[in-house]
Amino acid sequence: MKSIVLALIALASTASFAAAQGDANAGKALWEGPALFCRNCHGTSGEGAFGPDLAGRKLSVAHFAHAVRKPWGIMPGYVESQISDKEFADLVAYFDGLPAVKTPGKWRFEVPAGAPRGQLVSLNSGCGQCHGPILNGPRSHIGAVNMDFGNFRNLVYNHVSGQTQHVARLGEKMPIRVRMGNYSPTRMWDYQLEEIFNWARDLGPRARIVSRLSAGTAAANGVTYALSVENGALPGLGRTAEDLTIRLIVPNGINVVAATGEGYKGVHMDEKEKANVAEWALPRIAPKDKQAYTITLSKAGTAADNLRGQVRWTKPTVKTGPFDQANIAPAPL
Repeated sequence: MKSIVLALIALASTASFAAAQGDANAGKALWEGPALFCRNCHGTSGEGAFGPDLAGRKLSVAHFAHAVRKPWGIMPGYVESQISDKEFADLVAYFDGLPAVKTPGKWRFEVPAGAPRGQLVSLNSGCGQCHGPILNGPRSHIGAVNMDFGNFRNLVYNHVSGQTQHVARLGEKMPIRVRMGNYSPTRMWDYQLEEIFNWARDLGPRARIVSRLSAGTAAANGVTYALSVENGALPGLGRTAEDLTIRLIVPNGINVVAATGEGYKGVHMDEKEKANVAEWALPRIAPKDKQAYTITLSKAGTAADNLRGQVRWTKPTVKTGPFDQANIAPAPL
């Protein structure tokens, strides 16, 4: 009797996946949007990179879901709050419409020659494929609360709950969903995590600089954007950033009509960006301090060339020098 019940449960589970009608367009939008970062490991169009190729593999929805919920390799596992059964079906429909590849793509980030042990482990375990070769995001979280290894370990093995708690502690809002899964301690061992953590701290914990551009609003002489720059670290624990430069890259063919905010230095042509850059200088910004700026452009940017930028600072120092930086995301359209 027990075997019959188990068989019926298994059949019902399989039927639920089989009944799910995948929407390839929804799968494409999910894959390419900000809710998931799977493409960092599996390739921009599922062609494979650090992780295996998915395009044209003709996987069943149940097989794909199992591989995500209970992965066989180093990949972290994802729970239902991060990706639903319907989204599995949508992604499979999207992958099924793509041509299979003869050779999987290259890693997003290769291990550089002579890499320190912690960086090598980070890139070879997938951490650096999402967070970048010098782990900017994790280092900013380490620096924001003077994080010890125990807290870092919890954020890796229990990321879904741990990240939610950590972000709440910082007084920030969670993104659309927690985008990293829970690593298994049987696939990513403690000593490997400690090697990554020690290397990241030695490289330099970051100030947690959070910048946001508003959507443009019509002004008498053009379009005005508001920019906020905040140090999101916790007072008494986090790092103060010093010698900052706030840079906004102006879309080509558009002029800066006006700008406000302490330390405005004007506009100059940046040869590397091949665009005009508006700059402000800021001596320091302590944890939970915030600065406000505005810039008025002769017209609004576009999806292809929109107002965006970076905040750079020289202290706390980072060993890769000469400055650390955080990107300012494009203005909402």
